[in-house]
Amino acid sequence: MFWERDPKGGYDSKTKQSRTKLVREGLKELRTEIFKWQQEVKEKFEDDPIWVMPGDRNKVWELNNEAALENWNVTSDSDHGEGFSSGSLTISPTGHGLFSGHISTQVPKDGRVKTAGYCNLKSMRPRKSFKRDSYLDWSQYTHLEMRVRGDGRNYLLNIGNAGYFDITWNDVYSYILFTRGGPHWQLTRIPFSKFFLASKGRVQDNQVQVQLDQVTSLGISAGDRINAPFRLEIDYIGVYHDPNHTETFAYEMYRVPKFMGS
Repeated sequence: MFWERDPKGGYDSKTKQSRTKLVREGLKELRTEIFKWQQEVKEKFEDDPIWVMPGDRNKVWELNNEAALENWNVTSDSDHGEGFSSGSLTISPTGHGLFSGHISTQVPKDGRVKTAGYCNLKSMRPRKSFKRDSYLDWSQYTHLEMRVRGDGRNYLLNIGNAGYFDITWNDVYSYILFTRGGPHWQLTRIPFSKFFLASKGRVQDNQVQVQLDQVTSLGISAGDRINAPFRLEIDYIGVYHDPNHTETFAYEMYRVPKFMGS
């Protein structure tokens, strides 16, 4: 009932490469991976801890050049034949990341898809040398901070936590990013305590706080079911430490006694 055949929920690539091609590509990357491994060993021996002070800000992603955009993936319902939305991530005329496209709620006439209309921007998972999975550690920070210039639409922010079991592969922690239209930039700080747990787009009854020491990705979804273009300009995305924010979890959990009637 709960087992997922693959971690991408059925959206894995259908293109299979030959072993010979995979070996050739692997040998090309060997020098880069060895260099990464040397840096990891050096950092381990230096053992220089990072101390976060009140008011400190860490700009995790600065979208100000083409190389920075390579750390992100853009997907939409049209990529899987489940809709007609489209999106892209480019550099804006002002030199910042521009997440833009068009949302369409039109449903394909295949008798299978019932709803459509989304476009998603997601960061690549951090990895160590030789493609080993890693995490972002935000446990010393209290807020997600973004400097953006929106179009007045609402976007959904998604923080990914990868667990050890396949039933958690589709779990994300979400919160709404409210933007205002016009030419002005906005600085948004959202407490991590406000993020709620969802799986495959469904908010869960049992809520738990996000595991900030095991962050694998950050996503931004456009899917407010408005058939129109969208535009979100991003200067940077980072984390912020506010010593006055003491809330750890914003949602109260209530348990109804068993066999109690409504």
